[in-house]
Amino acid sequence: MPPTGDNPNVLVVFTDQQRWDTAGCYGGPMELTPNLDAMARRGVRFQNAFTCQPVCGPARASIQTGLYAEATGVFRNGIALRAGQRTIAHHFTEAGYDVGYIGKWHLGGTGTEPVPRQARCGYDGLWEASDVLEFTSHPYEGRVFDAGDKPIEFRDRYRVDFLTDRATSFIEAKRERPFYLYLSYIEPHQQNDWGRVCAPEGYAERFANPWVPPDLRDKPGDWQQQLPDYYGCIARIDECLGRLMECLEATGQADNTLVVFTSDHGCHFRTRNGEYKRSCHESCIRIPMVFAGPRFGGGRVVHDLVSLIDLAPTLLTAAGLEAPDEFHGRSMLPLAEGEPTDWPEEVFMQISEATVERAIRTRRWKYSVFDPTAHGGKDPSSNTYVERYLYDLQADPYESVNLIGRRGIYRDAADELMQRLKRRMTEAGEPAPEIRPARHYA
Repeated sequence: MPPTGDNPNVLVVFTDQQRWDTAGCYGGPMELTPNLDAMARRGVRFQNAFTCQPVCGPARASIQTGLYAEATGVFRNGIALRAGQRTIAHHFTEAGYDVGYIGKWHLGGTGTEPVPRQARCGYDGLWEASDVLEFTSHPYEGRVFDAGDKPIEFRDRYRVDFLTDRATSFIEAKRERPFYLYLSYIEPHQQNDWGRVCAPEGYAERFANPWVPPDLRDKPGDWQQQLPDYYGCIARIDECLGRLMECLEATGQADNTLVVFTSDHGCHFRTRNGEYKRSCHESCIRIPMVFAGPRFGGGRVVHDLVSLIDLAPTLLTAAGLEAPDEFHGRSMLPLAEGEPTDWPEEVFMQISEATVERAIRTRRWKYSVFDPTAHGGKDPSSNTYVERYLYDLQADPYESVNLIGRRGIYRDAADELMQRLKRRMTEAGEPAPEIRPARHYA
């Protein structure tokens, strides 16, 4: 079936480790994202969008399945989705869509080896991907693997451009049914074996005197060295987003294609811990999320707090399909269309690898708990937690003063947040926890 208003094409453009404030439509002053900004002006911008797990693999597992890590089993990097695990790809395939995946997968557990078909979890159409793309490529050379496990090499072409080339080829293909394409870039994530972010040639120089986000300015970290390249990566991604939009226009598919731009988590540049993520702080958990296309128009700005856990049900319902009841998230389509809804007043995050931690974020408060005796890489959850962070985001938007352990209104706020967090944890399938109040100021 050709795409219609009820069953549009769906294109997800997904970045890795991109802060929300890099985009002009979120107030970023660097003018990095004119194409994303234009998309937001004609589409819907979710002003308060957050990850559900601030680390690559677990966030991707939740996006693909609509389930939190306790249900997927993918609570840290290096764990594959279970064979037979249903994902959004299954739903689109069963609805007659032409399904494709390009770029970084990070859910196969194969590292530098091809991802076998059973580990692709429903992406049985076009497959041009690598499990851990930063291990099979560098910025100007490397490979992904096709559906037959054969390498597709690239050289002397920036990695973002190469993946965009593959995506435009898919979009341009003649077909009689709608498509669903998930395009997963690795940028602006650092190149692991080089220990640095790598912009395309000449781009770091364009941003050599960068704007520094307020949450970084007074803290040690490596933002001084990394921001020019980080911004350069994002500028090139936006240029490629423009190429994708031009391709949709040229092929007559722009009006019947839902385009979604988002990221797996943000980046705090080693200011909150020894690396770039795995933290409950805004710089790590807040992400860009912009939709444009059928049912997502008018330049609407949604201020409700939304999560990556809501992406799967939103994609399905926006395409005219049903979202399974077992999904932990809910469709954001009513918010985008301005319909009244009993939307949750907080977002919930599971934090792993560096720590076993849980957090909620409301419009005013950030509250987190952790198990200091647990091993973040081995223990998916705990039965007992201790309070760790409390921030009043209204008074302290850059999270400079941890209020945990203080009395009076802060204790009252923590007690209420504790109960809300417990409820969200059990709804996500975790055992009902004991949370011990902090005994001292942080």
